[in-house]
Amino acid sequence: MAYNKLIRTLMIEIPSVPGSLGKVATAIGLNGGDIGEVETIKVGPAYTHRDITVQIEREEQLKEIIESINELEGFRVQAVSDEVLRAHEGGKVQMKSRVPIQTLADLSRVYTPGVADVCKVIQAEPEKAKIYTNIGNSVAVVTDGTAILGLGDIGPVAGMPVMEGKAALFDQLVDINAIPILLDTKNPDEIVETVKHIAPGFSGILLEDIGSPHCFEVEERLKAELDIPVMHDDQHGTAVVTLAAVISACKSAGVDLKEATVGQIGLGAAGLAICRMLMAYGVKSVYGADLSEEAKQRLEQYGGTPVNDLGELMGQCDIVIATTGVQGLIKKEWVQQGQIILALSNPNPEIAPTEALEAGAAYAADGRSVNNVLGFPGIFRGVLNAKANDVTHPMLVAAAEAIAASTKPGDLVPHPLDRTVHERVAAAVEQVSLNSLKVHS
Repeated sequence: MAYNKLIRTLMIEIPSVPGSLGKVATAIGLNGGDIGEVETIKVGPAYTHRDITVQIEREEQLKEIIESINELEGFRVQAVSDEVLRAHEGGKVQMKSRVPIQTLADLSRVYTPGVADVCKVIQAEPEKAKIYTNIGNSVAVVTDGTAILGLGDIGPVAGMPVMEGKAALFDQLVDINAIPILLDTKNPDEIVETVKHIAPGFSGILLEDIGSPHCFEVEERLKAELDIPVMHDDQHGTAVVTLAAVISACKSAGVDLKEATVGQIGLGAAGLAICRMLMAYGVKSVYGADLSEEAKQRLEQYGGTPVNDLGELMGQCDIVIATTGVQGLIKKEWVQQGQIILALSNPNPEIAPTEALEAGAAYAADGRSVNNVLGFPGIFRGVLNAKANDVTHPMLVAAAEAIAASTKPGDLVPHPLDRTVHERVAAAVEQVSLNSLKVHS
């Protein structure tokens, strides 16, 4: 489901006559560019200057777009800027003091000698660290750099912009302190031991962009050996948002999800987690296809049914979800009348929604709007609020239902930056956690 398009901003001089902007849009579109923001910088009697953000898949497209615009009479691309790189200069997150330190009295309260008394309070009652330090509101975002977006094993340092992005979203959306942790090892034993050693400084661990299959072992061991919530976002964050999207799609198509037969194409970290999430939601029949025999065995262990032939899966499933990263994998002739098809790989889906609909699908969508940011911030806000020790499937299902309930009719998911959605997710997760504590008390 990775999304690896390049983003560039074109500064263009356009004739101040009706239809000029449309000509620019046509030139961009015919060369495969996707227009984002359009900002008018200056309007003059002869020319208008506009900044147009364009998403492309490769640099060659950018050259073709610029040439096409410059060939238009009176049009000129003045400059091209990389706003994404500029936004990353100096990093996206920082640690700052929450209290002013301007006088010796301030110094004595926050550091020496006053801080010693606070240390002794925590020594006597360790749980008070969550009151008198930021531990209670801190999450470690941990990666070994082996599965960064759709780029693969590019190493932890190259993956740091993603980890910083997660940390920034935690802060902006749910007011959680998140610290990126980069590990220079791919060894599951070393990853587990390192995370266990740093865990006292956090109240939650978000595993991020750790490759399959060792991601399964790492998460399972950390969940068993730590008393704080641990979640692998590529598995469960993706699965939560996907379940929400499936619920919304079923509403639009008038399908009872729990009674439907669901097929999952691609049983990597995300695909297996989606299958488990569907079963946790109550779906009785979940089929899965993958080239890996180990992945199919994992699905069977979780209660799903492995299938060897894609055509067979397509022929017997009411709902089909694909997360393979393989463009055009689903053939148009395989689509059944009335099927729901979510081809979630970005930037190129397994089948274009228009093709699926033309072939008879009742509902079809790609993965452009299915973003993990709808899940992980609210999930961790909820578990931290509840002081939970783990993240459970009932909590994740509740998160997905909260996202689906916040989705407007006809949409697949809500806007990812709507703080109200994250508040609802947090409240749903917290309530499930508190209900669980009551049952076991």
